[in-house]
Amino acid sequence: MIVDLLKREESKTLEFKRDLSSPKNLLKTLVAFANTAGGRLLIGIADDRSVVGVENPLDEEERLANLIADGIAPRLVPNIEMVTVEGRTLLVAEVFLSSTRPHHLRAEGAENGVYVRLGSTNRQADRELIAELRRTVEGISFDEMPMPESTIDDLDLEAARRAFAGVCELNEQTLRTLKILVQDQGRTIPSRGGMLLFGRNRTFHFPDCWVQCGRFIGTDKARIFDHIEIEEPLPQTVDSIMLFLKKHAMRGADFSGTRRRDIWSIPLEALREAVINALAHADWSQRGTPVRVAFFDDRIEIENPGILPPGITIEDMKQGVSKIRNPIIARVFRELNLIEQWGSGVPRIYSQVAAQGFPEPVIRELGLRVRFVFPLAEAIPVQDSSQTATQTATQTEPQSRLESRLESRLESRLESRLAAKVVLLLEKEPAGKAELARELGHKTVSGELHKQVRRLLALDLVEMTIPEKPNSRLQKYRLTDQGRKQLVQLGEE
Repeated sequence: MIVDLLKREESKTLEFKRDLSSPKNLLKTLVAFANTAGGRLLIGIADDRSVVGVENPLDEEERLANLIADGIAPRLVPNIEMVTVEGRTLLVAEVFLSSTRPHHLRAEGAENGVYVRLGSTNRQADRELIAELRRTVEGISFDEMPMPESTIDDLDLEAARRAFAGVCELNEQTLRTLKILVQDQGRTIPSRGGMLLFGRNRTFHFPDCWVQCGRFIGTDKARIFDHIEIEEPLPQTVDSIMLFLKKHAMRGADFSGTRRRDIWSIPLEALREAVINALAHADWSQRGTPVRVAFFDDRIEIENPGILPPGITIEDMKQGVSKIRNPIIARVFRELNLIEQWGSGVPRIYSQVAAQGFPEPVIRELGLRVRFVFPLAEAIPVQDSSQTATQTATQTEPQSRLESRLESRLESRLESRLAAKVVLLLEKEPAGKAELARELGHKTVSGELHKQVRRLLALDLVEMTIPEKPNSRLQKYRLTDQGRKQLVQLGEE
């Protein structure tokens, strides 16, 4: 077994040391193992992975045990063994995920001496991560905690009802069952999960609970081509992210059948699973950065704040092992059929990517974040819009005729060509009034555009993406379910 370990690279659960000459780094590793997912420390291995062994193994074993007893708190008792390999003796210290975490270096104190394991390195934990480690031991999740300073009026119940339309009736009892509402000192108030999902002023309480999407030129972040910031209720966020990815990933269209079939250059189903995974498993207690989706010429990256839950490794994730960090968010996603089966998301991502002929995704822990990287089968360089139009003119001609016919029917139904054009633009992706004006060829937002947007809102064909802030500079509009149904009906006439 030890011989097999020597063939592996250092990882989240494995590290090699030549000797005990750097006790502080050695203790950091043992603390990080105990706080994260357990692991083995092999002493007597040179940097080139050759077996050099330890001199006086009995004395070194006693020294190691004393270093651990004197240098780590709370008390940590790893399993220390002597193993002979190639005629030399190694010390093997095996640490399991501790039930008394977080452990820390005594010399650095409980606030500064906590470390976690990220890949093959040790990372000092900040205050939020230390609190997360404590909660996991106590069996408390961040999103289940109450928000005593809030009331039910701080939830956007209309947005919640729209999300659950056709799923169940969303009354107060349902909200309690889903733990969107909880009891606290005799009052019914939102849980943190409820506020994260449907809070009217969510980013006031959780400044990083939003999503940043960017399309970059080339393979780094030096030049950005397009970006959006999404501050919608979390269930809606999934579709908004996918709309952004689709906007930059159309390869063409197939008109051979009775209906148009879009052809995509990215693995849509797998990306959707990764987006849902990022939102459901993000550590929303962390401060600093939101969920990020970055589209490069050669890959797509989806990353969320928070390291993997204690006891979980990347290999575990690939095998379908899962620990739910946010049970309230995960339960709501499950009720809305965003999550099909517990623990199946990551294995399904890999199987979908393989079935579609895309390269295998890579999962990384970077800093205090988890990143999914989806390499693309072929590079998708950002193209000039005029060049794209020339290249796809033949392809889109049948679509243009269909859209022209649909626009004519929609104009007749709405008695306004401008309103019809707005609806067709919003069918593609959410947009603000300034974006709509540009797409319509207008230099400014006209009074008539203001009027038609208000009319479409009144007809429940269009809705705001940030209804609690009607005048927000980030305000966009999108089609409602009713609006999409009307388009489908008109297209079938």
